[in-house]
Amino acid sequence: MDKKLRQIRKRLHTDFDYYAKAALKIRTKRGEVAPLVLNEAQKILNEAVTRQLESEGKIRIIILKARQQGLSTYVGGHLYFTVSQNKARKAMVITHHADSTRALFDMTKRYHQHCPDILKPSTKYSSRRELTFDVLDSSYVVATAGGDAVGRGETLSCVHASEIAFWPKSTADETWNGLVQAVPNTNDTSIFVESTANGVNGVFFNLWRGAVAGENGFVPVFIPWFTDPEYRETVTDTFERSPEEQELAEKHDLDNEQLMFRRRKIAQNGIDLFRQEYPSTPDEAFLTTGRPVFNPDQLVDILDETADVQERLAWEDGEWRNHSRGELTTYMKHDEGERYVIGADVAMGVRNGDWSVAQVLDSKKRQVATWRGQIHPDYYAEILYALGTYYNEAHIIVENNGHGILTCTRLGKDLAYTNFYTEVQHDKITDRETVKLGFSTTAKTKPLIIDQLRAAMREEELLLNDKTTIREMMTYIVTESGAMEAEPSCFDDCVMALALANYIHEGAWEPVEIPDELYVEMV
Repeated sequence: MDKKLRQIRKRLHTDFDYYAKAALKIRTKRGEVAPLVLNEAQKILNEAVTRQLESEGKIRIIILKARQQGLSTYVGGHLYFTVSQNKARKAMVITHHADSTRALFDMTKRYHQHCPDILKPSTKYSSRRELTFDVLDSSYVVATAGGDAVGRGETLSCVHASEIAFWPKSTADETWNGLVQAVPNTNDTSIFVESTANGVNGVFFNLWRGAVAGENGFVPVFIPWFTDPEYRETVTDTFERSPEEQELAEKHDLDNEQLMFRRRKIAQNGIDLFRQEYPSTPDEAFLTTGRPVFNPDQLVDILDETADVQERLAWEDGEWRNHSRGELTTYMKHDEGERYVIGADVAMGVRNGDWSVAQVLDSKKRQVATWRGQIHPDYYAEILYALGTYYNEAHIIVENNGHGILTCTRLGKDLAYTNFYTEVQHDKITDRETVKLGFSTTAKTKPLIIDQLRAAMREEELLLNDKTTIREMMTYIVTESGAMEAEPSCFDDCVMALALANYIHEGAWEPVEIPDELYVEMV
């Protein structure tokens, strides 16, 4: 083989974009069989895949997508590209429905059928769910989520978890865990997770949230609906942008044909379904299953306007020190002349449980910092003491329910923090008053502080900067029974801590500038 042919063969082996145009055939929307030339959405995904391969040597990608962007086609092609050119590889595709399983397998068989002979591997066995390449000792198999022991006992090189948000909820976690265990954490392996959104609980939402936070090793890839050039409609003569459409057009650089497409889809299916299936941002895709307590549109807008992180600090050896994984995230510089309040929610302190959270607000109701960690309630009191001292002897309110009793007792009595919230309780029988440390959350007081927080958000009194807090507010709902709480599998620790800080805040105020001449007269 001469040098030029070796270069071509090497490129076919390593460059998926080049390989796709040369070797893969798809059925287009017009019913034609044509080469797979990557569209705009597929190019974005391919760039993310290429970057991760170059930096990590393996692929761990989670894709939040709009409908019919060709991303399943891309992933299916990438799996065939891998197993058909390498020895001892096994790829598995798992979908949410038997019809989808057949469709993806038919797509792969089409790839194989039309693959040029020089690149097509020898096939020993082909069934309704498996292609086996005998010379390479590689194979490609499909399955439907919910089946018995999907992926169990296998050693897989490539996995495609398709529409994972719609896998049967009763078995989704078990199926996913089995698949992850089947893929070695080594180079030249790949796991693709792709789905449209389906609520704010379940394995897909948790994986996406972990990927965004940088906690699970997956790279999040979001591709908005307007990336697709086909998502357009002819504009009518009477078309006129609404204020909302004008704002969207300016924010995302949309033209009237794209707005017309959006308007017609909303007319057909409603705004909520449009946002789920054709999202503009990741956060608007995940709809709650209950009635949201806080305005979702407002929260989505706030997410785009949050301040950058100033510092991450950890409490070490009696002082706050810069630390890349510090539990204290600051968004505004500490001001010696400011008045701060701190609201604190207390958790048990075990890993994989709830979080202890402290929210710091300044006099203008700006969220200047958030402490979030998993520590024991007694030590949390020491953290709060250090936090309150650092923020100019801030007024601290701590929930005293459950494990909070220990935190309140240690902070208020043992450490004798002076500016600590207390409640005076009157015993009608003995006619005696007792002072109770901290705030008691009851069936009466919880709606009170949450309603006050909701009003503060509605009146735009609060300036929020912490994305974790905002996302918790997006998944905080009113259930069918009327209770206000986090969606299943979601957290509300940041919400409760913020509600407590807002509760004891005396209201935003601006200092009044006194002219020099008037100041002299007053003196």
